[in-house]
Amino acid sequence: MEFKDYYKIMGVPRDASQEAIKRAYRKLARKYHPDVSKERNAEERFKELGEAYEVLKDPEKRTAYDQIAAGRQHGESFTPPPEWTFDFGGGGFTRGDATGFSDFFDSLFGRTTRAKRPEPDSGWAGPLSGQDQYANIYISLEEAFSGGSQTVALSIRELDAQGRVVNRTRTLNVKIPKGIKEGQRIRLSGQGGTGRMGGRAGDLYLEIRFRPHRFFHAEGADISLELPVTPWEAALGLTVTTPTLGGKVELKLPQNSQSGQKLRLKGRGLPCKPPGDQIVTIRIVTPEARTAEARDLYRKMAEAMPINPRAHMGV
Repeated sequence: MEFKDYYKIMGVPRDASQEAIKRAYRKLARKYHPDVSKERNAEERFKELGEAYEVLKDPEKRTAYDQIAAGRQHGESFTPPPEWTFDFGGGGFTRGDATGFSDFFDSLFGRTTRAKRPEPDSGWAGPLSGQDQYANIYISLEEAFSGGSQTVALSIRELDAQGRVVNRTRTLNVKIPKGIKEGQRIRLSGQGGTGRMGGRAGDLYLEIRFRPHRFFHAEGADISLELPVTPWEAALGLTVTTPTLGGKVELKLPQNSQSGQKLRLKGRGLPCKPPGDQIVTIRIVTPEARTAEARDLYRKMAEAMPINPRAHMGV
């Protein structure tokens, strides 16, 4: 079956308040109500909204859903966890009946809002493992290049031994491996959800995200850089200094280089296996003609080097 991102369906961020979720539902429910909406998919959207709101309006069901949803994308293939251990004490469904909800909803919450777990008197006494949990960690490109460590504070919602939702702040010192790429995950064993009845704790997965850099941009293991050069540096093929994550290097420009031309610095990207390269895109900066002398120089250049850069356009 396909995974459903209830936050995306509702059009709200994952940290939205309960009041924001309620407002979003009311607005969209009016828009897609089958009795008044002229949208072609109104009935389907209205049903989706009701299902999403059923989960997100209830703090317990929302907490349970968040532990499964972290790191997943809307529409991707989804198989329910083998042990779904949450027990909800809330009331019935928003519309009084779960038969209109999807198989995805039923696989997580069932048709009675009670999770699929052994009852205390069933004779089952085995341990229950804690849920794996997911979060993003933001690092600089310099940290990705050199490695290091970062202290992160995570606010985690989980169930205590009595099945109640609690918020817990956890501070962790995370080692950043040298050469890590965006999208890769750091696994912290035993730092996820708490196990029950003697079960092991789940793992915590931190997905790497890069903070924006003022001139570098990562594309996998490669690092892109737009390098400003003067017209004479480009035309004469001079050697210019260019920054890299590992420090400054000298770069020999090809003669008659053009704006948009790309040069490759082998091995100057992220130091993973294999290491990435730095891709330098040339951007020619034209000096302003602010003085009569400068304007005269430009006229002499036009006479000495006549060119029509629009000839290929027929003009």
